[in-house]
Amino acid sequence: MDYVPSDEVLGIFVPIAVYWIYSGIYMILGSLEKYRLHSKKDEDTKNLVSKREVVKGVLLQQLLQAAIAFLVFRLSRDDSTTTSDVRTPITVIVKQFFIGMFVIDTWQYFWHRYMHLNKFLYRHIHSWHHRLVVPYAFGSQYNHPLEGLILDTLGGALAFVVSGMTPRTSIFFFSFSTMKGIDDHCGLCLPGNIFHMFFWNNTAYHDVHHQFYGNKYNFSQPFFITWDKILGTHMPYTLEKRAGGGLEARPTKR
Repeated sequence: MDYVPSDEVLGIFVPIAVYWIYSGIYMILGSLEKYRLHSKKDEDTKNLVSKREVVKGVLLQQLLQAAIAFLVFRLSRDDSTTTSDVRTPITVIVKQFFIGMFVIDTWQYFWHRYMHLNKFLYRHIHSWHHRLVVPYAFGSQYNHPLEGLILDTLGGALAFVVSGMTPRTSIFFFSFSTMKGIDDHCGLCLPGNIFHMFFWNNTAYHDVHHQFYGNKYNFSQPFFITWDKILGTHMPYTLEKRAGGGLEARPTKR
C-alpha cells in the first residue's frame, strides 16, 4: 500500500514548501524594475545582512516551527476520530479562517509594537528583521530566533487552538498566511495582485514600516490594518513613480 502523508505531516511541511516556491517566483519577477519599490542596486547595497545569512536564519526558524507544530498537533489530537473522517463544513472553515486571522493580527501587532518601543528588545532582537531595509520575498521570515518563536510560531499555534481548526484546515490557513507574509515583503507592486485587491496591508504598506521614517508606524501584520487605525500608528502613503524608474511608497501628512 502506498504511503499517504497524514494531514498533520502536511500541515507541518506544506507551508514550508509554499514559502520557498512562492518566494522563488517573486525573486524571478524581481527583474521587473518598473514594479519594484526599490532598485535592485539598493537591495544589494542597503541591506545589512547577506542573503546567505537570511536563508540560514529562515531555515532555523522553520525547523523550530515544525517542531512546535508537531507538538501542538499531538496535544490537540482527538484519537476518537481519524483525520480522514473529518469533514468540516465550508461555513465553519471560513469562520475559523477569520478567527485565526484576528488572533494572529492581534498577537503580532502588540508584540511587534512592543519590540519597537522597548529599546533592549529592538536592539538585540527585532533589529535583526530590520537589517532588511529593502525587503525581498524570502526575507519574510528572517527574524531573531526568539522573535520567530514568539511572534510567528506561538502566534500561529494560538490561532490554531483558538479557532478550533483541524490539521487539514491548517494546511490551507498557514499556507495562505505564508503567502501573505511573502507578498508583504516582496518589494513588488504588480498589477492584478489579488492580495492588494482585498488587503490594505500590503507590500507598500509594510515597506513604509521598514524605512526610517516609518519605523514607529504600520506595525500591523500580516492581514488587516485595524490595530494601527484604532491605536493611531497608521501612516498613510501614496504610491508614486520613483526617479530612475520603478515605484515608491511616499508618506503623506497624518
